[in-house]
Amino acid sequence: MSFETLLYEITGPIATVTLNRPKVLHALNAQVFDELERAFTQLLDDPTVRVILLTGSGEKAFAAGADIAELAQTDAAAGERLALQGQGVFRKIEQCGKPVIALVNGFALGGGCELALACTLRIASENARMGQPEVKLGLIPGYGGTQRLPRLVGRAAALQLLLTGEIIGAAEALRIGLVSEVVPAGELPARGLALAQAIVAMAPLAVAGCLEAVERGEELPLDEALAVEAEIFGRLSGTEDKREGTAAFLEKRAAAWVGR
Repeated sequence: MSFETLLYEITGPIATVTLNRPKVLHALNAQVFDELERAFTQLLDDPTVRVILLTGSGEKAFAAGADIAELAQTDAAAGERLALQGQGVFRKIEQCGKPVIALVNGFALGGGCELALACTLRIASENARMGQPEVKLGLIPGYGGTQRLPRLVGRAAALQLLLTGEIIGAAEALRIGLVSEVVPAGELPARGLALAQAIVAMAPLAVAGCLEAVERGEELPLDEALAVEAEIFGRLSGTEDKREGTAAFLEKRAAAWVGR
């Protein structure tokens, strides 16, 4: 696929999507949203891709936020359309059925932070700076930040970031649970690849089942969520991969997954 704002690479079962508008620190505009949607639609339909890495080129930014020049031209109707477009694209990323690992290098602000929030996992470099400063523009986050951030870090920590527009460093992001790991900037790509490879080594249907169970059960009452878990556990119990995995364990050998 050909893109103007993204770099797109598939190496075996691992895809890497890189935001590539370095002059504006990978600011998110309508074209970026369109190309992200196209890229993830393609990745969703590609059975050979097991894990997706999402990052920004260089070490200055993951994505610095919305394109403010574009945002300044919106009225009420256009603003709502923009929010719905961004929400739709980020929801596609969140629900693509494959682990998406955000490699947060440098600034991840506003829409950039929301993009990271839509990913399955977030690893940050030591120079990462994250936040939701939309209140400084007279706005709220429009691409899911007011909803995903409290679910991830808790209501109090989320509201402190949302109401003050504070930008935090990698250590604080790790402390509140916004990211799961912090590494030196030069080690971020290698660590992301290592994590992707660790996931790829697992049974593909089981990985997808974990994602499905969390996605479907997260907002359900516990008893209903447990029923979802049991359903997925039962479904996987009848697969070739489950038979292979248990046999490999008992025979003390590596499993050979077939995805069935």
